[in-house]
Amino acid sequence: MTIRLPLAALLFTALLLSPATADILQLKNGMTIEGKLGKIASIGEGVFDNNAAGAVALQLIVIADDDLRRTYVPSYLVKNVQPSPPALEEHIYIEQRVPPKGERVAIIGASIRITPFDQWGRRIYSMDTARGKIDVIQGITEITPRWTKVEGLQASHSYVWDMRMRTSSIPRETLSKILRQQLDSSDADQRLKIVRLYLQGERYQDAALELAEVIRDFPELSDLKKQISGLRQLASQNLIREIELRQSSGQHTLSYQMLSRFPDEGVAGETLLKVRQMLSEYDSVSQRRARAVELLEKYAAEFADPAKKPQVEVAVNEIKTDCSINTINRLTDFMRLADDGALSAEEKLSLAISGWILGANNGTQNLAVALSAYEVRGLAQQYLSNRVEVDKAGILKQLESMEAGTPEYLAKIILNMKPPRSEDDALSESEIPGYTLMTAPGITGRDDFQYYVQLPPDYDPYRRYPTIVTLNGGTTPEQQIDWWAGAYNKDAGMRLGQATRHGYIVIAPVWREEHQFNYQYSAQEHAAVLKSLRSAMRRFSIDTDRVFLTGHSLGGDAAWDIGLAHPDLWAGVLPIVATADKYVSRYWENARYVPMYFVHGQFDGNKLEKNARDWDRYLQKNNMDVTVVEYLGRGHEHFQEEIQEMFTWMGLHQRNFTPKEFELSTMRPWDNFFYWVEVRDLPQRGQVLPAEWPQPRATTTDIEAKILATNGVSVQSKSGGATVYFTPEMVDFSKRATINIDRRSFDRELKPTAEVMLEDARTRADRQHPFWAKVDTSDK
Repeated sequence: MTIRLPLAALLFTALLLSPATADILQLKNGMTIEGKLGKIASIGEGVFDNNAAGAVALQLIVIADDDLRRTYVPSYLVKNVQPSPPALEEHIYIEQRVPPKGERVAIIGASIRITPFDQWGRRIYSMDTARGKIDVIQGITEITPRWTKVEGLQASHSYVWDMRMRTSSIPRETLSKILRQQLDSSDADQRLKIVRLYLQGERYQDAALELAEVIRDFPELSDLKKQISGLRQLASQNLIREIELRQSSGQHTLSYQMLSRFPDEGVAGETLLKVRQMLSEYDSVSQRRARAVELLEKYAAEFADPAKKPQVEVAVNEIKTDCSINTINRLTDFMRLADDGALSAEEKLSLAISGWILGANNGTQNLAVALSAYEVRGLAQQYLSNRVEVDKAGILKQLESMEAGTPEYLAKIILNMKPPRSEDDALSESEIPGYTLMTAPGITGRDDFQYYVQLPPDYDPYRRYPTIVTLNGGTTPEQQIDWWAGAYNKDAGMRLGQATRHGYIVIAPVWREEHQFNYQYSAQEHAAVLKSLRSAMRRFSIDTDRVFLTGHSLGGDAAWDIGLAHPDLWAGVLPIVATADKYVSRYWENARYVPMYFVHGQFDGNKLEKNARDWDRYLQKNNMDVTVVEYLGRGHEHFQEEIQEMFTWMGLHQRNFTPKEFELSTMRPWDNFFYWVEVRDLPQRGQVLPAEWPQPRATTTDIEAKILATNGVSVQSKSGGATVYFTPEMVDFSKRATINIDRRSFDRELKPTAEVMLEDARTRADRQHPFWAKVDTSDK
């Protein structure tokens, strides 16, 4: 008997479906995690055994198991728990010869080759082990909308192995072949199970294609064609969300093209109305820009002061050329008063130029100040270019006599200008738009560093972009770019990966030596990463509050160490299949100040054993934002499947540049700058160089710092000297400040200077947070 199912039935029918039961964790950092919940005392104790033997350890770690992976978070990070709404989902079982017994897989060696799944859902997984290369025949045994179970099959040497992978990672062409091989293709109800599977997995286009093929093969179901329109409507809503994502990522050219080509067949009128409204908003911005250009030209023509006219014309031409959807708000004051008859052409031009240089809502009607700001910006760009031939002393001398040369103006100017070396040429060109190989200064006596950069589509140097610094392990830096931003698609003319979608800059430093198989915890490796980042900050418009450090394998080892050693630089650290060692275990308390997101495989060697102590430290504390994700039955892999959750997590995090207080540990002389404190000459007993590791009796040097409510700071470093840097968020510069550094007290006026600000922005390259003043223990 044939059953005709409307779209609602395809979504909600209970026929042959399994109930999906879970709870939803809402975390304080904004993440939501779904799965069967439990509590454990240690990440290494096993799943849901809850210390049944009578141990009294506090169960402070929350675990969520969604049948694909286990996610561990600290109890304190949980905001609330809600029951998941009741849902039914397809579970399609694939008949395979699963061995009743055999050698159980508990450790998975490095994969050598993994063949694609054939039409029966089978493949060969070849791995390197202590016994040499082994080949395991695997087969898909269960498919759900969210996850797919892959098990070891009977062979001359059978392995018991339950591995899970995301169903979304299997292409439709492959998945449909496997499902049709298993299901009765002559039974329409069986074929509709595949449609439901795709529908529940929110693969609406795949569901529509599959349904169209069902209707083709079963003409008596032709009245289901109207359900294809429903699927297209769902797909169109997904497309709207994709366009909104691209808009929020600054990809306005692409968004406008997607809106202009938006499919209208089978799409609801309200959706098409939203599309027209979004197009209208773009047209409105375009008209506003055109009107601004028209008014600028009008008032520039009216302006007659021969001494200032050349400067005004240069500024106006720049605004006309560079004004875009990202910068039109800088002209808000100008546009608001452009038709005010009480203002002269000079005053209106001043509003435009000053708003352009100083940022939105900072316009002034004083043309002398506006032109001074324009000139100061040029001097600041020269100073911050980091070139040895720049006359820094001469620039500072000029700024002393300029109206806009004060720190108050400078902070706004350097925040709103293009990166100071944005016009630098790349070391090598590429056919891929925005993809370049760059160079950064090396450390004394060593070659320069190199790093790859991929910019997002529609990159605009006036807009600040979140950034990923990714470190390769068994791959190359180029492959790390591919992993995050996607491989280049010639037909699309761009990469199609997640960093592209979300509008992230991706930086891949060439950080390790050729044939290097272990992370060395060295100054050279740290410098390769940090100098590459700072070089990129001078050339590209990086949002320094949203820089994320990540890496795979030994690159993950490096990311873990460098993240803890320099927590003030990162919005978050995401080590993938990383191992804790050496300084990581000594710096563990630094994780209070940098959120961390770990991904690993359940059977990745003895990684769980090696990492358990450090992960427990993070997960048992009430002040750490740490998540550990463990894929079931998986080994040492790249875990591309986790990338969307990682972007969700990154989108919820940004750096706190000026914490009110911190206590950080260090053991290396180059781990010496923390937020607003720089130390030097660490005590000998508190230093261990990587080549001297281990020294069991060595202790960390702890840097304690606090911003006082009494307009001052206190720093205890136990070092040979320290410099403390200040911003207006830390102290009131109009009042005397009390500064205590290692029992030395300074009661003084803190005078912000252009020299401190520019030199800090030149060396740290952070134009969003320049320091305004500083005090050193060597000061008299």
